[in-house]
Amino acid sequence: MSSASDLVTKSDVTSSDVNSSDVTPTEPAMRWCQRCVLPDTRPNLSLDEDGICAACRSHDSRPQIDWPARARDFSELVKQLKKRSAGYDCLIPVSGGKDSTWQVVKCLEYGLRPLAVTWKTPARTLVGQRNLDNLVSLGVDHIDYQVSPKVESRFMLKALERFGSTAIPMHLALFNIPLNIAVRFQIPLVIWGENSAFEYGSANEAHTGFKLDRTWYRTYGVTHGTTAADWVDADLSENDLAAYFGPDQDDLETQGVRAVFLGWYFSWDPETSLSVAKASGFQSNENGARTGYYDYADIDDDFISIHHWLKWYKFGFTRLFDNLSIEIRNRRMTRERALGIIQRAGDQTPLADIEKFCSFAGISVAHFFEICERFRNRKIWQKEGGTWKIRDFLISDWRWA
Repeated sequence: MSSASDLVTKSDVTSSDVNSSDVTPTEPAMRWCQRCVLPDTRPNLSLDEDGICAACRSHDSRPQIDWPARARDFSELVKQLKKRSAGYDCLIPVSGGKDSTWQVVKCLEYGLRPLAVTWKTPARTLVGQRNLDNLVSLGVDHIDYQVSPKVESRFMLKALERFGSTAIPMHLALFNIPLNIAVRFQIPLVIWGENSAFEYGSANEAHTGFKLDRTWYRTYGVTHGTTAADWVDADLSENDLAAYFGPDQDDLETQGVRAVFLGWYFSWDPETSLSVAKASGFQSNENGARTGYYDYADIDDDFISIHHWLKWYKFGFTRLFDNLSIEIRNRRMTRERALGIIQRAGDQTPLADIEKFCSFAGISVAHFFEICERFRNRKIWQKEGGTWKIRDFLISDWRWA
């Protein structure tokens, strides 16, 4: 299960958006942040007149945040919601990853009685299961919610075909399953981790606030503006997709269910949450990073790498760029070192995971790549001598496959 850490998107790049590859471009296809390694093609990311991206500018605001005051706000929130709770004080959407482990630890420290809820990925890894078991052992009740694999395989394939994204079902489930359960159990608060729209640069924190509500989700959720109702057809009935429908907005308001980001109240840094999680039994991936830079992120699901890899076709960057940019902003890495890491990493197509997905979805690997090719963004990609290359790429001597 993914955290909210990647719920950021914009309008899709589809075959109808592309330019002909034989048109000579006159404008730069991509602009790159001069401080980190993100391009302006990243969904909802902009560069200012100095060539600095919104993510870096947002990070600059951290020293001005009064974190002790926000911690006191969280204490007051806990005090008020415990007066309202009739059983569980809060619900925490969890995967077993280091962030959700940190969320559970923090809530237990504040005396909350949480219910942990997981959307069970159809491709859960062994280390993901171990970390989820460890999280539950910290002292929480837990629901592991699994959607029919037959439904998920059809839904994921339809999402890939329509939008070039396998993750739409995942994000619909991640958002709606916890809210449905919160309503059913009359739980007053849903506690998410970091605000991805702030952490990954889509918006200033002041514009997104501390709540994950439907307005936030419509703007930053990776559903391409769709709801479960948009996917009902002859192959997938409304009953098939029941898990992906959210609760009625009136029910949420009547019961006063709120959803907040824990990262609003406590400064979020992957290294901080990792140290807390490891002290509580969390394990990194012993074989290194599965996708991107971190050996402790995106390790619970074999299919999440495909979602991240598709950014390469559509936007000209990968999960590695996201991770390294966080390291640069936290001054644990220079931009020059990050560029060297990207160059040495080279092509990161997750072939083994693609083969697993194709088996799950019932298609050939060749057909998978045929589908992906429809979403190659011709505004940034062009063919040279039979090889696809990204115009204005960050590294001039990149080894193009």
